Amino acid sequence: MLDGKHAIVTGGGTGIGLAIARALADQGAAVTITGRRREVLEEAAGDRLHPLVMDVTDEASVSGGIAQAVEARGPVQICVPNAGVAEGRALHKTDTEFWRRVMATNLDGAFWTIRESLGSMRQTDWGRVIAISSVAGIRGLKGAAAYTASKHGMIGLIRSLSEDYLGQPITFNAVCPGYTDTEIISRNVETIRDRAGISEEEAMKIMVHTNRHKRLIEPEEVSAAVAWLCGPGSQSINGQTIEIMGGQS
Repeated sequence: MLDGKHAIVTGGGTGIGLAIARALADQGAAVTITGRRREVLEEAAGDRLHPLVMDVTDEASVSGGIAQAVEARGPVQICVPNAGVAEGRALHKTDTEFWRRVMATNLDGAFWTIRESLGSMRQTDWGRVIAISSVAGIRGLKGAAAYTASKHGMIGLIRSLSEDYLGQPITFNAVCPGYTDTEIISRNVETIRDRAGISEEEAMKIMVHTNRHKRLIEPEEVSAAVAWLCGPGSQSINGQTIEIMGGQS
């Protein structure tokens, strides 16, 4: 289905990003997977998965990395800004350094990745931009003001771009998963446990019960949605938020 297409997935070496990269590669795309840890990317690499060390919080790294990927594999036609940090902190405990780190990764990184990918995508006759936002992009997440603001911002960016390119062969959508079974969950369990003074089991229950169907989302559920947005008949899905949380938000 995606033979001849070049995709770029930031944060593509682990978790949701790796599941997305594999799903696109299974459909025939050549997929550039980016991240900061070379060893993680090389471990994930395969026949159609091509590692690229790139830091989405660094504009020069993003512009140089995407230029390198385009030179190697042609125009980017599928852009998946996925790299992000998921950390909560009460607003009165949020200093500017923490705020900027969350914004730099989740929002600035998405902006730079999309902007640089569009440079080559606009020269082609087909393109898909699919940002990985969050349930926090749809509703406020308790104790995570910075994270929530960054994910709302990502959705605003996608909606604006869908209007800018309306009627052209490029679509812009956001996928918004609930709590997903990745290594981020393990880190958050420890953070919630220590912050709230509760057991790991109780901390896990808090996250699981945020999902409407009371279970963690599988990464493959997210990657299936991304693959669908790249498939036949998806051309009229534009400027939308695809919510994966087991029920209404």
